[in-house]
Parts: sequence; C-alpha cells; structure tokens
Amino acid sequence: QVQLVESGGGLVQAGDSLRLSCAASGRAFTTYAMGWFRQAPGKEREFVAGISGSSSATYYADSVKGRFTISRDNAKNTVYLQMNSLEPDDTAVYYCATDTKVAPFAVRSSSRSYDYWGQGTQVTVSS
Repeated sequence: QVQLVESGGGLVQAGDSLRLSCAASGRAFTTYAMGWFRQAPGKEREFVAGISGSSSATYYADSVKGRFTISRDNAKNTVYLQMNSLEPDDTAVYYCATDTKVAPFAVRSSSRSYDYWGQGTQVTVSS
C-alpha cells in the first residue's frame, strides 16, 4: 500500500511559478515511477509529467514541456513538480500517482498504468 499526499497548490497570476510536492509512504518508493496528472473542470484527466524510479528518465506532455520540471528526492520519499510561466490553461486539480509495476528505468504516461493516487491539489492561474 502506498499513500500519497500533494501540497503546494494555490492561486497565482499568469507568468508566476509554483512548486508542487507529493510525499509518499512506503519503503519501495525508490523503485516506483511517479507521475503528475491534472484534471480541469469538464475535461478528462491528462498526463503532465513522469519520472522513473531511478530518476534516469523523465517524460512531459507537449503542453508543459520547457515550462514544468519533475524531480524526486528519494531520501525524502518526495516528488516535485516545478511549474514556471504558468498560464490560465494550467488551471486544474493536480494529482500525483505512482506506477509500482514499471521497470525502475522507465516511465509511462497512461493513467491506467498508475495504481495509487493522491487526493489532488488545486492550481488556479488567473489572467
């Protein structure tokens, strides 16, 4: 069992930055790939970024590439999402999730691959 708790969301203006954190329980954290997803009102949940358990691989949605950076600190069992140059279209509830079945050097983007999810944190970007 893995428990995930997100934090760091809030209300910001376009062009601002935010850093989301996701604290995970479980001693096998270092072997799990981690992902960030988001869901805007009336839209389906979409992949934002992912990082492999070994940190050797990262993957980003085209819409955030160059603006968002995913990282992890395995000593703290925490994954981060640094979000720069935020845009109103980034407004959504952001969820972190863990993929416990993928190889430590790989990362997947399908939400169906992720088996544990946090409760989400709201990010609102005003224009």
